[in-house]
Amino acid sequence: MPELQKIKLVLEDGTVFEGKSFGYHKSVAGEVVFNTAMTGYPESLTDPSYEGQILVATYPLIGNYGVPKDEKENGIPKFYESDRIHISGLIISDYSFEYSHWNAENSLREWLIQNEVPGIFDVDTRALTKILREKGSMLGKIEIDGESIDFNDPNKENLVAKVSVNEKKVFGNGKNKVVLVDTGAKYNILRCLLKRDTTVTVVPWDYDFTQEDYDGVMLSNGPGDPQMCPDTVKHIQKAMEIGKPIFGICLGNQLLGIASGANTYKLKYGHRAHNHPVIKVGTDTCYITSQNHGFAIDNDSLSSDWEPLFVNVNDKTNEGIRHKSKPFFSTQFHPEASSGPTDTEFLFDDFIELIEKSK
Repeated sequence: MPELQKIKLVLEDGTVFEGKSFGYHKSVAGEVVFNTAMTGYPESLTDPSYEGQILVATYPLIGNYGVPKDEKENGIPKFYESDRIHISGLIISDYSFEYSHWNAENSLREWLIQNEVPGIFDVDTRALTKILREKGSMLGKIEIDGESIDFNDPNKENLVAKVSVNEKKVFGNGKNKVVLVDTGAKYNILRCLLKRDTTVTVVPWDYDFTQEDYDGVMLSNGPGDPQMCPDTVKHIQKAMEIGKPIFGICLGNQLLGIASGANTYKLKYGHRAHNHPVIKVGTDTCYITSQNHGFAIDNDSLSSDWEPLFVNVNDKTNEGIRHKSKPFFSTQFHPEASSGPTDTEFLFDDFIELIEKSK
């Protein structure tokens, strides 16, 4: 094992965790959150929803299968959720310096260094996670060599503007035309649409997509506070007047809720895992879902034309909404789930079915 420098994580309440640096050696600040998934760190690190956050991976062994090859398919990376790492820093318990996987091209350590992202291991992530569960998501900073930096709250920034595409892009050549509003879209949303005979036009977060020729609208996931996206909300409201099908995921769920007149609020520590159970309202059917979000819709603020579609079994928070008479619905969880369970990918089929019926 190479000689490693000492590094520390400082929380806003003054708690300090010391560890060893295995990534890029620099100081960073952000919001500290945790993810309980056992697998999928390449996907998590490249998920735009983690922009500005210092991620704690609670599974004790990370790095054992390296990172996959940077292959392209349909013009996008085949094994990642975006074209770069979005987390500000990575905190883990035990790092595996030896990796083995048929598709591995690089080690996690080399990948972090290439992307200039710091990483700490040899940290008691159980104790750290208990603090975050009891006190909620906290601001934190990774400091090296005694360098002191200020705390930074990424939720005060328009993170969506930082991760969205800058110009319109078209993928596929299918019979159904879908506009994907990129507020930080995971690539697997695009993959799930493309394999369902669609032409997908990806547009920036503040683009007036209602001027496009489309059959349906997909509102993507993304980072930060949904209240930072008033332009997106305005365009969703125009699309609702047009009446063509709308499907929102994660941040897209919150933006659709705001467009309908509902309120959102910040969760204590958010939902970030592959194992969140949700129940479809009005049924006994429970699905296991993948999630990554820090905000939620207030069910009590929904207007009479809207109703909850799914509810979280653990804390009873909103997991989706739908209009009672029009083809608009959304989920707080990730039905495209990469990595993670695929229990709810059928919702993409439901979306395409709504498009074909409306046509």
